[in-house]
Amino acid sequence: MRSCQVLFFASFVCAVCLVGVAQTSESANLFPIQEGFVDSHGALIYYQAVGHGAPLMIVHGGPGASHDYFLPYLLPLMRTSRLVFIDERGSGKSSKLDDPKQYTVANMVEDIEAVRQALGLGKISLLGHSFGGVLVQAYAFKYQKNLSHLILGSTFASTKEINEALAKMKAVMNPVERDRVSALEAAGLFGKGEIWEHGRYPEEYAKLAWGKGYFPYVYQNRPDPNYDPLSSNTGTAWDVYREMWGSDGEFIIDGNLKEVEYVDQLAKIRVPTLIIVGDHDESDPKMSREMHEKIGGSRLVILSNSGHMTFVDQAELFLKAVRDFVAQ
Repeated sequence: MRSCQVLFFASFVCAVCLVGVAQTSESANLFPIQEGFVDSHGALIYYQAVGHGAPLMIVHGGPGASHDYFLPYLLPLMRTSRLVFIDERGSGKSSKLDDPKQYTVANMVEDIEAVRQALGLGKISLLGHSFGGVLVQAYAFKYQKNLSHLILGSTFASTKEINEALAKMKAVMNPVERDRVSALEAAGLFGKGEIWEHGRYPEEYAKLAWGKGYFPYVYQNRPDPNYDPLSSNTGTAWDVYREMWGSDGEFIIDGNLKEVEYVDQLAKIRVPTLIIVGDHDESDPKMSREMHEKIGGSRLVILSNSGHMTFVDQAELFLKAVRDFVAQ
């Protein structure tokens, strides 16, 4: 009887071991999503986390977009990093604020820090794309001690410089289309059409600016067949956009982002930094070269045949650059 009990116990232990092995094997291929909200100084910031490894927080552009445009392109990084996407205050699934004056770079930096603390992430790799790159630079100036790696994607450190780049983009448009863009801007871009259209661009302007004007600088190698200038028109958080970018059109930033003049501060960044940009990027690559010169020890990757959506145009090269960088 006793020997039977021992045999049963041994069999039970082996079975448990086998189940544990199976669960471990399965869990390596399983990537459950954690999502929720962090209360950051009155703003409810949406986050979505997925993946295995050290944390890599990802900050979207816009202003007024959401993390959705990174999907599904950045998902392969979940195999080696715990990806933490956020929606900035007022954008995506994050809460709106009654006072648009609260949509500032400084406040959004605090939102990034609030999410890091709330999730107990410790030191993080931080990736910012486009306007998100502005936010992560500002985060690095204040919270550098919380960073292991910094990734600046298709971004700028000077509003004066990005305004020059935008003006050049407008200047090379078809003259007839450019003149129409200028006429629409001069007439005022808001308060037009039906009442539900008052807070956004007229459709004609959206098609000309985000279509004819921007498209050659957004995609090169792999244009998104679903790209539609009007989807940006209806998917943008306009209260955020107008406060930060401004109300005078796509080819000039004259909202509160005018305060972004970071070039002389870039030397303060001493964490490992990757700067990645497309050779046809709307964020002129010469700005990335300047950032590379100012940030000691930084690495610069210019992806050929690529526009602003580098992770779409050159997906494998982008993912490899990020994966290899954060692994160091």
